[in-house]
Amino acid sequence: MQRILSAELPARVGEKVTIAGWIHRRRLLKSVAFLIVRDAAGFAQVVIAEPELQAAVAAMTEETVVEVVGTVVANDTAPAGVEVVEATVRVLASAEPSPFDLYRPKLTVTLPTLLDYAAVALRHPLRQVAFRMSAAAVHGFRATLDAAGFVEVHTPKIVASATESGANVFALDYFGRPAYLAQSPQFYKQTLVGVFERVYEVGPVFRAEPHDTVRHLAQYTSLDVELGFISDHREVMAVLRETLTGMIAAVASRAPEAVAAHGIVLPEVPAEIPALHFADALAMVGSAMGEDLTGEPDLAPAHERWLGEWALREHGSDFLFVVGYPMAKRPFYTHPDPSRPGYSNGFDLIFRGIELVTGGQRLHRYHDYLEALAARGESPAAYESYLDVFRHGMPPHGGFAIGLERFMMRLLDVGNVREVTLFPRDLNRLTP
Repeated sequence: MQRILSAELPARVGEKVTIAGWIHRRRLLKSVAFLIVRDAAGFAQVVIAEPELQAAVAAMTEETVVEVVGTVVANDTAPAGVEVVEATVRVLASAEPSPFDLYRPKLTVTLPTLLDYAAVALRHPLRQVAFRMSAAAVHGFRATLDAAGFVEVHTPKIVASATESGANVFALDYFGRPAYLAQSPQFYKQTLVGVFERVYEVGPVFRAEPHDTVRHLAQYTSLDVELGFISDHREVMAVLRETLTGMIAAVASRAPEAVAAHGIVLPEVPAEIPALHFADALAMVGSAMGEDLTGEPDLAPAHERWLGEWALREHGSDFLFVVGYPMAKRPFYTHPDPSRPGYSNGFDLIFRGIELVTGGQRLHRYHDYLEALAARGESPAAYESYLDVFRHGMPPHGGFAIGLERFMMRLLDVGNVREVTLFPRDLNRLTP
C-alpha cells in the first residue's frame, strides 16, 4: 500500500492507509495509547488499542521513525478532524532521546544550542517556518524575473581574483595556484549581460570579513540580478521593486501556514519606494542623532535603523532607497554620477532598518575601467580576464544583489541572522 501524507487523511475517511513519519508525541493512558506522527505535511493521530502494541509503543522514544497502517475515521478533536485506528506500527529507525522536547510549542533553548543540534532542532515546526518562507521567496524571485525575460545562470565559485577588490577573501590552493572563493558572481553576471542581456543567479557567496555580529555571515545565499541596455541606476531600482513585490506575493501564496504560524505581517511594497540621496540621508541622521558625520563614506547600522524608522513614519514604507553613495565606498566597477562628482550611480535598499540590497549602474567601457583602477592604485593585471570582456562591446548595464538570509531576518523580525540560516558559517562556526 503506497504511503500517503497526513494532509491527505481527511479525504480518506473509511479507507485503510499507510502513513510514515516521526513519533512527535506519545500519550500513554491506562487503556489506550495515542501516537502523534509528524511528516512533511503535518500531524496524524494514531490510536493504539491492542495491549501488546501499547507496550511496544511505551518503549519507543519520540523521534522514532515509524510506518503505520490503519483505517481513517473522523474525530473532531484530532488533528485535521481525523485519526487512524486499528493500527499496526512498524519501526523503521529507532532514536536516542533528543536534546530537547520537539513536541513543545516553542523550543526554549539558547541559539548556540539550536545551532549545535541543528539536525534535530530544524524538525520543530516553528523552526521550519523561516525556511518554508525562504523557499517561497526564492520561487517568487525566479518567477518574477523569468516573466521579465531574464535567464538563470550558474557561475563558478572558485575565482582567480577578488571580486570586490578587497582583502576579505577565502584563499585556497588551486592545483598549486592561488585562487579564492567568490565574494559574489559580479564579474560573471556582467560578462553574461553581453550574452543574454538579462541574467540572474541564486547561489552561495563567501565573505572572509571578521565580523561577529547579528547580521553577518561568512557564507550566505545571494540573489543576484544584472540587466543591460539601461539609462541609469533608476531602471535597476525599478526591476528590484518588481522583484521584491513578486517575492513577497509568493511567500503569501505559497507559505500561508508558515506566515500564520509566526503571526507575521508581510510588508507592502509601495508603488514608488521613497528615495534619499546619500548626502541628504547623512545630514538628516547627523542632525537627528547629534553627530558630526561630515566626510563619512557610509551609513552605520544605527543610521540605517533611524532611516528605516523615518521612512515608516514619513512615508508608511518598510523600504527606503539611499542613492548616490560616495565613489570611495563603492566597488571600482561602479558608474559615477555624471552630475555630482565624487558620488555614484549606486544605491542601497534599507528594509525595516537594515541594509538588504546593494546595487547600481556599472561601468561598461574598457578605458573607464583602466581609469577607475588607476585612480585606486590597482593594477589591471589582476583583472585581465574580466577586463577583456569590455574590449568587445558591452551595453550600459547594472544590477543588484539581495541577501536572502537578511531578507528573512527582517521578514520574521528576529534578532540574529543565524536564526534563519540552516547551517550558519561565521567567524566561529564551521559545524555542523
